[in-house]
Amino acid sequence: MTATVGDWIAGARPRTLTTAIAPVAVGTASAGALGSFRPLYALLALGVALSLQVAVNYANDYSDGVRGTDVDRVGPERLVASGKAGPSAVRAAATMSFVIGSLFGLALTALSGEWILLSIGVAAIVAAWTYTGSSRPYGYAGWGELSVFVFFGLVATLGTMLSQAGQITSWAVVASVGVGLHAVAMLLVNNIRDLKHDSLAGKRTLAVRLGDRLARHLFAACVTLPLMASTIVAFSKPWSLLTLLLLLPSILMATLTVVANPRGRALGAIFAAESILGLCYGLLLALGIALG
Repeated sequence: MTATVGDWIAGARPRTLTTAIAPVAVGTASAGALGSFRPLYALLALGVALSLQVAVNYANDYSDGVRGTDVDRVGPERLVASGKAGPSAVRAAATMSFVIGSLFGLALTALSGEWILLSIGVAAIVAAWTYTGSSRPYGYAGWGELSVFVFFGLVATLGTMLSQAGQITSWAVVASVGVGLHAVAMLLVNNIRDLKHDSLAGKRTLAVRLGDRLARHLFAACVTLPLMASTIVAFSKPWSLLTLLLLLPSILMATLTVVANPRGRALGAIFAAESILGLCYGLLLALGIALG
């Protein structure tokens, strides 16, 4: 069996790419609010974020596939586990994505002169690979959500701002928390969906450690607390209250996940909805900060 172009695109998990777009949008808007919008730097930061997200998706596909922990998963079919692509090919795709992201990062660092971004980029690549790719993957020990919060919330948002404005503000830190919580929600609903299989396969994700009920409540918190974060940002940037337009969808998703208690493939719809909700949150927050 040979993987088609469509299979490779699906393997990159396009719905997760919203977690790369949102922080760059908010970080760029934050820099713009200080009069330091730099389009080229923003594009380079977006290239870094998207490349690393694709890289970690392929790396997870490879690592989980060779371990045999993805054979009976509920979620989207994986390249290695399904036999559509060999482990070496998927590993090469992950490596290529890491290289592309590194080139974007090097260009951004050189142009901005913020050399601390270089060490942060190295840390991001190490975190992306060791999530499932080391002898003791931290993603199997329940630390995946923390890593996602740090790198696709704080680091991506504030790193983008720093590269363009040369500084980071307190309200931008709060904004990055809201973005990071939506990234955590994406991973959480994915792990809640695969909770039973992950437990049997020895993957002690945060959802496995907390148990189904507590994990669902944490997901609910992660999709509603960002509204509080943007309200705090509004003290400095009043138009950030635009994100309150998502109040009803956020509460509805949180309620459905906890009360209706969807299982298995039914959680796929929640995953897709959270992908859109997280992107809308980031774009509305970015617009609010820019207008402010």
